[in-house]
Amino acid sequence: MRAGFRARLRAPEPVMGTFLKIPSTQPAEILGSLGFDFVVIDEEHAPLNPETTDAILLACRAHRMAGLVRVRQPGDILRVLDSGADGVLVPHVTSATVARKIVALARYAGGRGLSPTTRAGAFGGVPVADHMAAQDARSAVIAMIEDAEALDRIDEIVATEGLDAIFIGRADLGASMGAAAEDGGLDRAVADLLRAATSAALPALVLANGRIDATAMRDLGATGFLTGSDQGFLRTAATAARTRLFE
Repeated sequence: MRAGFRARLRAPEPVMGTFLKIPSTQPAEILGSLGFDFVVIDEEHAPLNPETTDAILLACRAHRMAGLVRVRQPGDILRVLDSGADGVLVPHVTSATVARKIVALARYAGGRGLSPTTRAGAFGGVPVADHMAAQDARSAVIAMIEDAEALDRIDEIVATEGLDAIFIGRADLGASMGAAAEDGGLDRAVADLLRAATSAALPALVLANGRIDATAMRDLGATGFLTGSDQGFLRTAATAARTRLFE
């Protein structure tokens, strides 16, 4: 990593990453060698346990690539940060109350449980006060906006002190909106979310399905982009290989 991920995210400068769903370190090693800015280890939607997440985070460190974790629930924030995660994506942040809770769980200043003998604390190799200050400075907290319930509360959510970014989950948001997402409703909602984030000087991330989509989202204010996943890359490459050989 050129600079700490949280600092780069908050700059803001465009950053690119992808989701990791395969319970192995090797996808992270490959992506790190290719120069990806970050990956999101997907505990919410993949068969990952604490041990595999811990190992993947170590692989990210070995390749100087930021490793974030999409946790299943706020209670997982402490574990993944102790394992050395550069930040967390927290699903279903529907209000400022929830946003304040997840920020507090990620910050020693907010009440994060203390154990300096973890990877994050160099296994006790740095003074406790230095460890606490460094962690509070480097751990990124990203709220996932993926529920219709959050739309009318977005101005309060993005104003949450200590929140580092929002991630707009367009697929889940569209499903949550139901019929209201039709006829451009989802696009308007996403534009409103990006407008709110921009007004609050808060970075916003999206999952982009290609250059045209990423450019459109960037024009609306997005600064962080995820594309695909390790599973998706494997399927795409395997499909192409099969086509070249047999079709």
